[in-house]
Amino acid sequence: MTTTGTDTPGRLLQLLSLLQTPREWPGGELAERLNVSRRTVRRDVDRLRELGYPVQATLGAEGGYRLVAGKAMPPLVLDDEEAVAIAVGLRAGAGHAVEGLEEASVRALAKLEQVLPSRLRHRVQTLQAATAPLVSGDGATIAPETLTVLASAASGEEKLRFHYRSGDGAETRRLVEPYRLVSTGRRWYLVAYDMTREDWRTFRVDRVSEPFATGARFTPREVPSGDAAEFMRRTVWRSSPALDIDVSFAAPASAVAARLAAGLGTPVPEGSEACRLRSTVTDSVEWVALRLALVDADFTVHGPPELTDHVRALAARLTHATG
Repeated sequence: MTTTGTDTPGRLLQLLSLLQTPREWPGGELAERLNVSRRTVRRDVDRLRELGYPVQATLGAEGGYRLVAGKAMPPLVLDDEEAVAIAVGLRAGAGHAVEGLEEASVRALAKLEQVLPSRLRHRVQTLQAATAPLVSGDGATIAPETLTVLASAASGEEKLRFHYRSGDGAETRRLVEPYRLVSTGRRWYLVAYDMTREDWRTFRVDRVSEPFATGARFTPREVPSGDAAEFMRRTVWRSSPALDIDVSFAAPASAVAARLAAGLGTPVPEGSEACRLRSTVTDSVEWVALRLALVDADFTVHGPPELTDHVRALAARLTHATG
């Protein structure tokens, strides 16, 4: 791309794109790339600084420029390939409740897809359809579009309509004031105020279909307990039987923690080569037993009795399967 001395906005965008690469650019090289004088480069750098971009200059015969970390996050300039790569990466991660991928990541995806040109959006969807992610765990798969619609409605304080399938398979139509998306590491949940039931509810996002932002604004209410994650935790625990697990492992705590499924808790060291896990979970006893077996370390179940029984039965089935 070649710019002229009179194309100041376009030149500034190209200069910013160059400076966002992790290297130092000599003034002469920037001038050659932009087809302008070094004096014009210096003026353009000053303009970027006025816009809040922390451009650092080094002294010397050549003199160089690079973008450094500042106090605030200025707008990024992405070329087509960069925008597509980021969108594909975010969509791949957002389709599963990956530990560490919190609401901010979904908001970023919603913002990016909102401004992507249709040609780039088509490329993203094509790439997404042509790839199959290898997913660890058994977290429910969610369409990224569902997450972005929910995140956008919550951020924009827009009322939301969707179909919802309950645990017993019943289908209902909901109108809600969406408040927050919460990730547990295995699943995504939407904390919202249900307009029909006139009460706060927690919805599993993998059971949500056909979400539609109505465009009608609402004034946010105060969520019970003051925190969406805490409210979700309390409601999920109240609706699911708690399982108090007590398991010891013949392996270092760090090694067990690295293989232990998210949500099962944190093992406590008992010497250098052993650890113990005591925690309360709301997952099924079948899921807990399978996740313990995948840790790849000898372990002993001290409780509860139903977990002990299920691990024993699982071991018997596996032994039988090997003949």
